[in-house]
Amino acid sequence: MTQTLYRRALPSDAIAFSSPEGREIFASALAAGGLGGYFPLAEQFHTQADPAYCGLGSLVMALNALAIDPGRLWKGPWRWFGEELLDCCVPLEEVRRRGLELDELACLARCNGASVKLARADDANLDAWREALRASATGEMVLIASYDRSALGQTGSGHYSPVGGYHAERDLVLLLDVARFKYPPHWVSAEKLWQAMHPHDVATGRPRGWIALKARGEGIALGFSLRCEGDSWRGIADRLIHAAQTLEPSAALDDMARALVPFLAQLELRVPTADAHREALARARDALRALPGYERIHAAVGDDAAEGITMLLLAASAHFAEAQREEITRVLGDVPAGTELGAELANLRAQLSALWAHAARN
Repeated sequence: MTQTLYRRALPSDAIAFSSPEGREIFASALAAGGLGGYFPLAEQFHTQADPAYCGLGSLVMALNALAIDPGRLWKGPWRWFGEELLDCCVPLEEVRRRGLELDELACLARCNGASVKLARADDANLDAWREALRASATGEMVLIASYDRSALGQTGSGHYSPVGGYHAERDLVLLLDVARFKYPPHWVSAEKLWQAMHPHDVATGRPRGWIALKARGEGIALGFSLRCEGDSWRGIADRLIHAAQTLEPSAALDDMARALVPFLAQLELRVPTADAHREALARARDALRALPGYERIHAAVGDDAAEGITMLLLAASAHFAEAQREEITRVLGDVPAGTELGAELANLRAQLSALWAHAARN
């Protein structure tokens, strides 16, 4: 037992949430309107499932607090975010080995139904950080802070925590630390936390910062979803970009379809267990097969690949050359936004946009 740990003591300038002073600060912040975002997060508070999962644990809290429907099963009949569902952008085994970079966490949030604004401490001044804290205190968004623990006098280095509240008068931030086996929730100086974002992440050579998340409000993946099993999000993006760039600008739909066949392994078709969702997915697939150019794609890639390739062509069309986009639209037509197929496409497009945005920054 002497070689193991049960929590650590907080540094002297951090105020434990459950301490008498911590409770007084909470009551004062509540009265001042600084805890609008606390209660949705508190409902979802949990301990990260692995020592390297602080980013995943923080994101699970945020997505569930924002009431984003993952559109796929967690366990039994329940749709709910757990760390094991956050399986795009970076393989879970890689996250377990090295954790997550800030851009990767933002990418992961975007491809799971959130709109994300990312800020780094070297690009955003202290006033911008306090403005973000005030906005999160109203409950209009959820903040996740990325910082260096050692700069706060804590053990360890890079870490993520959801922000549970802000006491503006005392300039204190409530960190709902998901590593609850190590430190309890605590209040820290907003300025000192901002300073703790400045040490460079050794993996990227850039300072840390924060992400602000809101529910995107469109596109739930009932069936079709990207995954990065066997590859990294960046690797998939690089290969997709290369495949699009090596095509002739005036490439026919058949050629574009065949070029995307290697990416079918990254497109998963999940089969819902709930009757209503199975029926909705069946209608989406029927609509997909009824598209004007579907039979042409079917002839080019075969029965097993036709649905997936058609989805990828429609979802990725914005990232192809202009002439190629026009060819996709001319042959396949437009998909109405208010349909089951439209919802599937909206989600897949958001995932692909997150992939491209992440690749463009790295």
